[in-house]
Amino acid sequence: MDELERRTIRKVSVRLIPFLIICYFIAYLDRVNVGFAAITMNKDLGLTATMFGFGSGIFFLAYFVFEVPSNLFLNRFGARKWIARIMLTWGIVSGATAFVVPLGVLTGLGNEYSFYGLRILLGLAEAGFFPGIIFFLTLWFPSVYRARIICQFMAAVPISTVIGSPVSGAILGMHGLAGLAGWQWLFIMEALPSLVLAVVTYFYLTDRPAQATWLADDERAWLVGRLRAEQEKREATHHPSVWQAMIQIRVWALSFVYFGAVAGLYGVGFWLPQIVKAFGLSNFGTGCVVAIPYVIATVAMVLYGRWSDRKLQRANHSALAMGIVALGIAAATLTQDPLLTMIAFTVGCCGVMMALPVIWTLPTAVLSGASAAAGIAVINSVGNLAGFVGPFAMGWIKDATGSFTGGLLLIAGLAILSVVIVLAVGHDRELERVPTPAE
Repeated sequence: MDELERRTIRKVSVRLIPFLIICYFIAYLDRVNVGFAAITMNKDLGLTATMFGFGSGIFFLAYFVFEVPSNLFLNRFGARKWIARIMLTWGIVSGATAFVVPLGVLTGLGNEYSFYGLRILLGLAEAGFFPGIIFFLTLWFPSVYRARIICQFMAAVPISTVIGSPVSGAILGMHGLAGLAGWQWLFIMEALPSLVLAVVTYFYLTDRPAQATWLADDERAWLVGRLRAEQEKREATHHPSVWQAMIQIRVWALSFVYFGAVAGLYGVGFWLPQIVKAFGLSNFGTGCVVAIPYVIATVAMVLYGRWSDRKLQRANHSALAMGIVALGIAAATLTQDPLLTMIAFTVGCCGVMMALPVIWTLPTAVLSGASAAAGIAVINSVGNLAGFVGPFAMGWIKDATGSFTGGLLLIAGLAILSVVIVLAVGHDRELERVPTPAE
């Protein structure tokens, strides 16, 4: 790597990654804070485990419907405008979740269906944010940097739990302030940052490298040239249209791989606060304990991404990480000891966080332009259906059996299936080789 390349990548990383981490941190927190709210909300609203699991997961059905159109709109209008729109609307809906009861009375839907309706609206509002950012990163970073960059961006997921869990537990302690329950304050307080960031995003982001006036002329020319060379190399081998990318067997196979990873992320994530709360801890203590696996997973994710960029063995690395997911989650069903249970969940959490960013290097190595926007959106939308299946299955099995064991074993089984599929799909390392000057 020469000095120009090093300087350019460093400047782009410093400009974009910290800000995108903050945005995804807030997005993920607004998506999953319902897990902490459930500690007291379910009783207030009269929700059973099945109702809560359905309501938590229905977010992803709405997310699924609008995912591909949203990513194509982002490609057309630019990340700056579209991501700002996404953040504004999801902030409004997330904050409105605090008022499930009056909305249920006003609409005549009652608590249960008012809760479902707001989760659907949140899914529609947030659809396109994550795949949009993944696509946006392909416009700014060459292939050999993708895993570590996506890892840094996706570190917002465990970080949001590390910071958000104790904060959420503390906010629940605001119960009774101004006549609102703690879970209502949770939705209100954690929605406000997204409204502020929507405005900042509009003025801060730059859509494409050619428009980056904050890069020096030689830096901008190098980055535009390098990315163009990589795109031309990919298109010489793989040049599907938007429609072809959406129906490509490889894209759908990777959708099911991602499905297994997301099942582990949300199937456990939405329920872990309640599992830990059953250890007999306070709300704040629950938040602190839930954060522990994600602290370790953050480190594992970053190191694993760097290793994957060095070796470029993307399929093998994805399979190894998903195998760790299956091992950790299955092990959690074999013990009732709180310490051993948390060790098992920590192993599973590390596997999930290691797998997610590496999986995303597989489609971005073969797709570019509008076809990449469509393919990424398909993978994310289908994969995120596991965000509905995982939590709902966990809730339904818990109500039916009185235990989380069956649901956890289902998630472990999906992880094993992902291992088989990703190894069958494979990966061509040549597609990520740095283009020669002649190329």
